[in-house]
Amino acid sequence: MSSAKNNIPAQVEGQQTDISHFVNVASREDAHHLFLVAKGRLKDISQWHIYAGPLSAKFAITDARGNDVYKFAQPGDLFSIDLPGPGPLAGDGFEWVRIEAMDEVTNKEADNEYITMKVRPIANPKHPDKAVAHFYDHSATSTFVVERNLNRVSASVHGRNETANTSDTGLFDTVRNTIIALSAREGLSLPQWKALMKGLLEE
Repeated sequence: MSSAKNNIPAQVEGQQTDISHFVNVASREDAHHLFLVAKGRLKDISQWHIYAGPLSAKFAITDARGNDVYKFAQPGDLFSIDLPGPGPLAGDGFEWVRIEAMDEVTNKEADNEYITMKVRPIANPKHPDKAVAHFYDHSATSTFVVERNLNRVSASVHGRNETANTSDTGLFDTVRNTIIALSAREGLSLPQWKALMKGLLEE
């Protein structure tokens, strides 16, 4: 049976994070409507900073060369992340990820419907032969889930195999990536994701 949980990779090494927010809605019809709204917001990556609030990082979908484009997310798309503070030299100041997989089940008559989106760190598309441009290495994934179960709608993000990116990165990026990865491990990235998950479900 198809399930959102089946699309979250296994935890093998490094850190694991799970952040979620949910809303109970009066009727199944209203819950389905909220699910559709939240699903659209999840795909609208370039607006994530608006849903998450003024302290959010900035997100932007790009083409294969790293140029910003405005569109709803699809598998294979790239997006850049502009975190507060100095970005990685390898990424020209941005973290870079690729949308590796998306899965969607939409059926308002069913008890459950969901969309999942899994992303993975990659090299800067403007310098694809260079090191991964992200504070986590290529083994890490983040899986975003918007799901309706009966009258409950939830938004969550699940980090797996989160290990600091320190391979072939140069001294500045090695130190930077280690500091940010340790900060994330200590929970300093949680407010960003909590705000976004809540923002996806704002009515």
